[in-house]
Amino acid sequence: MAKTGFTYEQLSTALRHRNFKPLYFLYGEEPFLIDALQAELIEHALAPHEHAFNFDLVYGAETEAPAVLNLCTSYPVMAERRVLVVRDFDKLKDNRLFMHYAERPNPHAVVLLICAGKPNLSAHPYRALRQHAAWGEFKPFYENQMPGWIQQRMQAKGRRIEPRAVQMLADYVGTSLQAADAEIEKLITYAGERETLTADDVLHAGGQTREFNVFELQRVLGEGRYPEALRITERLLQQASNSRGEALMIVSVLTGYFNKLWKLTMCQGQRLSDQAMAARIGVSPYFIKEYLFSLRRFDGAAIERAFAVLLAADFELKGGAPRDERLILTLALRRILGAPAPAARAA
Repeated sequence: MAKTGFTYEQLSTALRHRNFKPLYFLYGEEPFLIDALQAELIEHALAPHEHAFNFDLVYGAETEAPAVLNLCTSYPVMAERRVLVVRDFDKLKDNRLFMHYAERPNPHAVVLLICAGKPNLSAHPYRALRQHAAWGEFKPFYENQMPGWIQQRMQAKGRRIEPRAVQMLADYVGTSLQAADAEIEKLITYAGERETLTADDVLHAGGQTREFNVFELQRVLGEGRYPEALRITERLLQQASNSRGEALMIVSVLTGYFNKLWKLTMCQGQRLSDQAMAARIGVSPYFIKEYLFSLRRFDGAAIERAFAVLLAADFELKGGAPRDERLILTLALRRILGAPAPAARAA
């Protein structure tokens, strides 16, 4: 059994150079990379006019192993090869039969077997596939991997992006590669022919301004400035076409912010450099001092309280309470910062 699988970069490079294997086995909980490899295989293995007779896409829950194996062993029609993609391979009835196919795959076919999660790799046919097929496991990204991935994605599209813009995108999308790719495409469309993309581009492409945006909200919250945080939140909700969706996005970004602060508390006492701490929590070294400054206000207990408050806000925004978005976020910000309630008006 192969000890290590192929990386996305290795598989993508091989497919683009038309260096095909007869059998691929891809699995994991990060669907974006698997879907991208599937698209590259179809693009490079067959010419458009060859698809009609030489390409099949099947789903495991909708067929059975003997029928799929029959497709695997078929020969191409007026083409160099045929291509078969099997999605949800783990749901294919009697897929254990592929143990024998893995040992002697059809050299005239390229077969891609995909599992959406991680199957029992110690059992057949997965054990045989990891031994004989070109395989890869695709795990969800960690937060500290996202800035580098965004940078690489931009470079692959022939664009440069400023560090602040990278960090803003990473904070906005969390660990979703699908969301990151969508935001990158939107940003490139907004920028037009310009090669270097900036933080202002990120804001304007998302319908926000330099003064009123979720990243400025994050900054003033870290500085403990409740009135400014409330003013920015109210403006964001006013400007949004979908205030409930905007509120959920704000909660998501702030949760990511406090998650970084929590990780930063783990770095204290380890005598790490600013660059090492930045890498640990997934931000550019340019901005680590901003997070360190916030730790003066938010100790471990305050961060735990912020997590609890944001979790409750998320629940309410998703239907757990009848209050409107403005009130939910106003109360959340007040509780996070320990701000006093506004004085009652005199009668």
